[in-house]
Amino acid sequence: MYSETFLDHFKNPRHVGELGPPAVTIQVENPACGDILRMSVLWRNGTIAESRYKVRGCTASIAAGSALTEWLGGKSLDEVKALTAAMVEEAVGGLIPESKHAAVLCVDAVRRMVSMYTQIWAAS
Repeated sequence: MYSETFLDHFKNPRHVGELGPPAVTIQVENPACGDILRMSVLWRNGTIAESRYKVRGCTASIAAGSALTEWLGGKSLDEVKALTAAMVEEAVGGLIPESKHAAVLCVDAVRRMVSMYTQIWAAS
């Protein structure tokens, strides 16, 4: 039912936790299923130097959050803005229809993070 990549991210999640300041930290929720994703990202010289996540949710949200933080490393703002749910699904080796909301939650988190980062960068 789930790919080996998916199961690996679920059983051995990467980059779990939070980063302190000056990292940008956001939280998004899926009101339909109740999943909550909290993500911290540290930017250096216009690229993501480090990212961490915490999730309260289903197996798919745990695996997708892990794959997302692994994917984010070294990405530029333009690369991050181009993230799609299909890219998250691919990073975990696919999602069953009932679990696709996890990829959307990740994209929502990245969009909020980009918005917050852009506001901070514009203010400085």
